[in-house]
Amino acid sequence: MQKGENTRKYIIAKAAELFNQQGYSGTSLSDITEITGIKKGGIYRHFSSKDEIAIEAYNYAGNIVGSHFTDAVNQQETASNKLLAYLYVYENVVEAPPFIGGCPLLNIAIESDDGHPFLRQRAQQGLKNTLDTLKAIISKGVESGEFKADLDIDALASFTLSTMEGGIMMSKLEGDNRHMQMNIESFSAYLQQVCLVHLNDVYYEG
Repeated sequence: MQKGENTRKYIIAKAAELFNQQGYSGTSLSDITEITGIKKGGIYRHFSSKDEIAIEAYNYAGNIVGSHFTDAVNQQETASNKLLAYLYVYENVVEAPPFIGGCPLLNIAIESDDGHPFLRQRAQQGLKNTLDTLKAIISKGVESGEFKADLDIDALASFTLSTMEGGIMMSKLEGDNRHMQMNIESFSAYLQQVCLVHLNDVYYEG
């Protein structure tokens, strides 16, 4: 049973790399068999369909990226720096993204716009979860007096995620991290305007 579970996890991990780089439509079962070295019969012993593999692969990639966000956020003290931590995870998205292929949420959201309702539903849940996490960070910033009391929490959460995803998309498309880096600088300047406390000039050390 342990061997079978390890094989299943291996298939998911390798398929996640393919889906996040090539997309759902661009990845065939033959691609999965090639990258895993497991024949179709072996794949179907663990999964009922390509759809099931795609969902598990997205969850796998999302969990890895999520752990990067959690680690980055936990290293920061202020709500502002916790928000900035999200963007810094993708500061070097072209050469060193937290998961190969870029942001799983962005990739699946773009592809599911053209169909694949099961992927769209999963993307919508991922969006909600991320926004809820950002709103919780912002709410604590308001409660602590770091942010202005009348701050629109929903709007800032949306702006944070939009700034990150837009920077990722443009940097990956151009093959240059400058868009992500400019967005980090602009977002940091914006946070200065809604903060009641002075942000540290140095965000990261080491």
